[in-house]
Amino acid sequence: MKRVVECVPNFSEGRDASVVQSIIDSIAGAEVRVLASESDPDHNRSVITFAGEPSHVVEAAFRAVAKAAETIDLTRQSGVHPRIGAADVVPIVPLRNITLEECAALAHALGERIWRDLHIPVYFYEAAALRPERKRLEVVRRGGFEALRVTNAPDRQPDVGGPGLHPTAGAVAIGARKILLAFNINLATTDITIAQQIAVKIRASSGGLPHVKAMGVPLESRGLAQVSMNLTDFEVTPLRTVFDAVRAEAHLRGVEIAGSEIIGLMPERALDEALAKYLLCENFSQDSILERRLETLLID
Repeated sequence: MKRVVECVPNFSEGRDASVVQSIIDSIAGAEVRVLASESDPDHNRSVITFAGEPSHVVEAAFRAVAKAAETIDLTRQSGVHPRIGAADVVPIVPLRNITLEECAALAHALGERIWRDLHIPVYFYEAAALRPERKRLEVVRRGGFEALRVTNAPDRQPDVGGPGLHPTAGAVAIGARKILLAFNINLATTDITIAQQIAVKIRASSGGLPHVKAMGVPLESRGLAQVSMNLTDFEVTPLRTVFDAVRAEAHLRGVEIAGSEIIGLMPERALDEALAKYLLCENFSQDSILERRLETLLID
């Protein structure tokens, strides 16, 4: 039976549509299917989702990293989202007939090639981590490009390549992980401290909701503050639980929810049309459902 993996790389460009399109074009081909792409100018970040057979997905991921290194200069890039690389994060996700451990092996092979051919150093995270403390992406990315390019600390050195970063493309974090939900809730306020307070209250690392990562960021172009989140196990902590918790904390501070948004694709068991309405989701459509976009790929 056909093996299928998903790749959801994040690139440090969300304002120049031509750059994002050039990366999409580098990925696209008969061997893989580009499923979705979202860009955010405040985060200055784009997320591209594609899937296919493992060897083809790894090849497409390499092409995307190469194109990002060619077109994105981190010394001139800024945004509210932390980043260490032009191609910042490249996760490989098992979807069908492949294990997480096999995806970790794919991640390691991809990282070795990126260093060998592009001279961009690599950090491995989640199931691909070579050091226990690097399982969490936020640990790998702490301080961002600016901090990593000047440090000599042994515990901050890349897993492959280096020790210095690529002068304009930085480094890339490559991982193997389960399906993750990227979910943002926008608050009807410009006060970033409220979003930051709520993020601290709800995230797992502060004793909040299990499997929730959160940060508060400003959306200057929209006049809003945002609680930006990743849900690493939505079956333990579903979207509705997270939304209710953020709304309750916002109401305690006298703030309403302006809306929410999903980034990338969602499994059908995580989100449907009725729940999207409850979540005040601004960008939900039937094309947001992962299984619908994968239908042709999953045909043997």
